[in-house]
Amino acid sequence: MDKKKLALIHIVKKELGLSEGEYRDILYKAAGVHSAKDLTEESFRKLMNYFVRSRHYRVNRHGMTVRQKVFIQSLAKDIEWSGEHLNNFLHKYYHVPRLDGLTKAQASHCIESLKHIVQSQHR
Repeated sequence: MDKKKLALIHIVKKELGLSEGEYRDILYKAAGVHSAKDLTEESFRKLMNYFVRSRHYRVNRHGMTVRQKVFIQSLAKDIEWSGEHLNNFLHKYYHVPRLDGLTKAQASHCIESLKHIVQSQHR
């Protein structure tokens, strides 16, 4: 298992607010392992599919996913925005005070907007 995938698993764990016990139970239930280091490519996919289908995967009741949240944070980091800058952007264009307030549709639009900003900076 490569380090990027292990990091992704731990980011998802943190974003979902899972306790260590819940996390270990999910690892075993979804992938049949006791530690993320023991995951194969196939069991990694099973674990990610479990997260996507689980009730834990939604950041808010309006449906933004953890994957969308992490991607938005990654794009903001790519363009060197602070958390405050991102929150100001979200407030101005999406009328929410912070990232967790976005709906799934708003998060999709935000991702596209940030991707355009990243592209314009790399020209």
